[in-house]
Amino acid sequence: MLNIFTLANGRLFQEEIESLEELSQFQPIWVDLESPTLEEKRWVKQYYGLSIPEDAMDEDIEESARFYKEDNDELHIRSDFLVADDEEPHTVRVAFILNMENDELKSKGVLFSIHDEDVPVFRLLRMRARRAPGLIEDAKEVLLKLFDADAEYSADTLEGIYDEVEKVSKKVLSGDMTDALAGEVLGAIARHEDMSGRIRRNVMDTRRAVSFMMRSKMLNGEQFEEARQILRDMDSLDSHTAFLFDKINFLMDATVGFININQNKIIKIFSVASVALLPPTLIASVYGMNLKFPELEFLGAWNYPYTVTMMVASALVPMWYFRKRGWLK
Repeated sequence: MLNIFTLANGRLFQEEIESLEELSQFQPIWVDLESPTLEEKRWVKQYYGLSIPEDAMDEDIEESARFYKEDNDELHIRSDFLVADDEEPHTVRVAFILNMENDELKSKGVLFSIHDEDVPVFRLLRMRARRAPGLIEDAKEVLLKLFDADAEYSADTLEGIYDEVEKVSKKVLSGDMTDALAGEVLGAIARHEDMSGRIRRNVMDTRRAVSFMMRSKMLNGEQFEEARQILRDMDSLDSHTAFLFDKINFLMDATVGFININQNKIIKIFSVASVALLPPTLIASVYGMNLKFPELEFLGAWNYPYTVTMMVASALVPMWYFRKRGWLK
């Protein structure tokens, strides 16, 4: 899918392009290629003279090749954007190409973005740009606003995680932690920890991309200050993720502690039962010897009830003592 975005009266308008002729009718500031076909890449190359690298969206590209400037003054930025899906959270690699200096290229002043799937941050920016006139002035502003929206998207996701962690915290601290509830809590904690880690990685990647834009001297004074504000927002997200990691680790330790307590209760019951059965075992062992016992000969036919009564009493007395001491609770 090939979408172009043009500026009109300070607003960003979207057009879906289905032919090379349609592409030549507009003067966009942003060309977005989502899972582009070979034909769409050919249109871009033929009209703008821009060759999209084959490895533009590769995940295993070298880190040093993610931010660089070509000899023809094209800036290349490969950045990851978070998709906070409840079922399968992941990141999407987006390749940006921007030329703001070379007048010989028709691509001057146009931001090109290439990615394999739709990105929530892109939808957020499109919605804002349609509602807020003057939000975007040029292609550099589009790229900067995308990273700004990415920071806000990460913050919103982080806030949602915190709300979910609060619900988990109430379950853990309620004091009524069963093994089934503990398993549910551990699963939720693991999901939140994974998402928090993805947010931290996304924040680090966005910080690197914004820092590259600042070092490339492509921003004017106002845009440079906006980039610095984005970096400050990223720093605040770092502190929030650190706090969230600490809280998640606390809940993890507390949950594991409750599991250990439940296991200790079971082990305690087995220990008490073992100790309580020791006296009856001793009595059975003594009277089971092939010897003549005077008391048994005196009791005659009552020797069996006498032995059983002794065994039951020797088991009940320890149990009564353990209950009195509170060891059975």
